[in-house]
Amino acid sequence: MTLFRSGLLVLTTPLAALAPRLAPILTSAARFVNDTLYVHLQPGMSLEGPAQPLSTPVQATFEVLDFISYFYAGANVHPHLDIRILLTNIQSKSAFLPPLASSVQNLAHPPEVVLTDFQTLDGSQYNPVKQQLERYATSCYSCCPTLTSVLLYPDYESEELPVGFTLPSTIRPSSPVAKSPKQLVRGYHRGAVGGTFDRLHNAHKVLLSVSCILAQEQLVVGVADKDLLKGKLLPELLQSYTERVEHLSEFLVDIKPSLAFDIVPLLNPYGPAGSDPSLEFLVVSEETYRGGMAVNRFRHEKDLKELTLYQIQLLHDPSHRENEEDKISSSSSRQRMLGNLLRPPYVRSGLPAGLYVIGLTGISGSGKSAVAQRLKGLGAYVIDCDQLGHRAYAPAGPAYQPVVQAFGTDILHKDGIINRKVLGSRVFGNKKHLKKLTDIMWPVIAKLAREEMDRAVAAGKQVCVIEAAVLLEAGWQSMVHEVWTIVVPETEAVRRIMERDGLSEAAAQSRLQSQMSGQQLVDQSHVVLSTLWEPHVTQLQVEKAWALLQKRIDAIQPF
Repeated sequence: MTLFRSGLLVLTTPLAALAPRLAPILTSAARFVNDTLYVHLQPGMSLEGPAQPLSTPVQATFEVLDFISYFYAGANVHPHLDIRILLTNIQSKSAFLPPLASSVQNLAHPPEVVLTDFQTLDGSQYNPVKQQLERYATSCYSCCPTLTSVLLYPDYESEELPVGFTLPSTIRPSSPVAKSPKQLVRGYHRGAVGGTFDRLHNAHKVLLSVSCILAQEQLVVGVADKDLLKGKLLPELLQSYTERVEHLSEFLVDIKPSLAFDIVPLLNPYGPAGSDPSLEFLVVSEETYRGGMAVNRFRHEKDLKELTLYQIQLLHDPSHRENEEDKISSSSSRQRMLGNLLRPPYVRSGLPAGLYVIGLTGISGSGKSAVAQRLKGLGAYVIDCDQLGHRAYAPAGPAYQPVVQAFGTDILHKDGIINRKVLGSRVFGNKKHLKKLTDIMWPVIAKLAREEMDRAVAAGKQVCVIEAAVLLEAGWQSMVHEVWTIVVPETEAVRRIMERDGLSEAAAQSRLQSQMSGQQLVDQSHVVLSTLWEPHVTQLQVEKAWALLQKRIDAIQPF
């Protein structure tokens, strides 16, 4: 069976009968498309007959909004699909509604295949019907010149369809907006919606789709940035503001190109919704409804008209794992990235043959040593660069004489051993002295680490882990295939440092401020792990990362 990167699914079954059939329809469509699947709703359309079918308006009722929410919720079982329900022909009740555009709509990913749930009476891939389907698709959207058409014939019998099915109600407008399934949705000139929109997922798409249906002229989209990101889980793995806006913009223009979009950074809880007098509605989720109420109180204080609030219920994630939220969320997506390869490994020709080297780093208090020991338990040879530093400082060590010559004999204990506390006080806060020390120590430690790699090969090890807090600062990524970084929130790192080293909070924070931040480390990392949760959760992460590493090694041997 041929797989296509992008496809257009034309749904012709009336909504009341379509909703309970969605699961087998999506399962069938997912066999043909492996990336972007556009969905065009045209309930009641026939593809049989001589006349070419035309795109006709679908009235935007609350039933349609609930259906869109239900569709995206069901699509979550196909995580490889980027579902986009097109809204061009879905129209809300409005006196200022523009007519349906007759021109062909350009899509970001022109469909290579057009699919439909329409069925012929004899259940065949009847060519005239497929030709009608292709003509209809190309009359509405920009498609690939070699467009293929498929009548799906989903296997409805293998899945028990619910009897007396009714769509769950997921959209709650605030009073005085009345709501019933067949009630037409009111259209507004301008409205707003806000969020982080990290790794755009199906719950985001519901929020945005409802907003696009309500807005007829312009939609203001606030994208959280800077201070509003500080409390996010695993913020180091958040997409950049620019990247989030890029994905958001592509999605919005695809689903409703007739609408003007004003995408702005959201730097405080109110954003444009708190001050723009021309806005009429605000779409919020269950979680942000109280924030919407706060926006209206803020507007009231400024003598601005309150916004009509539309509350969207959260979408349940039936596949959520331990320590993940039970809703579809970006936080869960970021948690699932832990242990995965984020960028291609380095190609290193100067390392010992047959040895794959991991550089393990992280801020102080992140749990590097604990993860290193877990990797050792799985078979890795671990090189502790802190221990190599101790060896280098010893009286017979390779760094002893150079350090004493550089900083004087007053850094020594009476027995001639370097007093690291005295040395530390000498270099801490003094960039010139610190550089003098690192210029001595880092090359020495790198040489010792390479000697340890040879010992790893002699011991028959295939994977070597170099644990080093200053891995990137020292430039030691030049002697590893991959950089693995351990992350925890700074507040947690401070707590651990205080508990472990007996430091004050100010001293612990000062230590962290002297290091590269977690974000700077992650930006140069291949794999990210976190020790934020219980030890067994960390173990599962490490085992996952190790298993994926073994597959990579098997794929590139010899190396």
